Amino acid sequence: MASLNVGNLGEYLREQRRQAQLSLRQLADAAGVSNPYLSQIERGLRKPSADILQQLAKALRISAETLYVQAGILDERDRDEVETRAVILADPSLNERQKQVLLQIYDSFRKENAPAAEAADAAAAVDADDEPPHTNRL
Repeated sequence: MASLNVGNLGEYLREQRRQAQLSLRQLADAAGVSNPYLSQIERGLRKPSADILQQLAKALRISAETLYVQAGILDERDRDEVETRAVILADPSLNERQKQVLLQIYDSFRKENAPAAEAADAAAAVDADDEPPHTNRL
């Protein structure tokens, strides 16, 4: 069976499972998937649905969005935002109310800065188009 193009999802899942000190069978049971199916995901032979990724994330106690990025479901550009959110949500020193307030503040800053970020991206694209072709000189 040929390997599907699922990025580093399988390797990432395997590493997360090992860090959680779970066997393949334990994670499969906790996520409600079969042991062979999980093994195929880890080896890159199967591409799981968003629902399965969510079940795996819950069992591993990690952000589902992080798995979505690894699987190519969520855009790579959103990775920083996803990772920031995951860190906030995983912080054991914050209670749930504090996490939600911190995420609201984070969202408000992102919205406030969005026009500036879009303008910078547009300017960078224009600059890239205006570059003269590179020539090799001896």
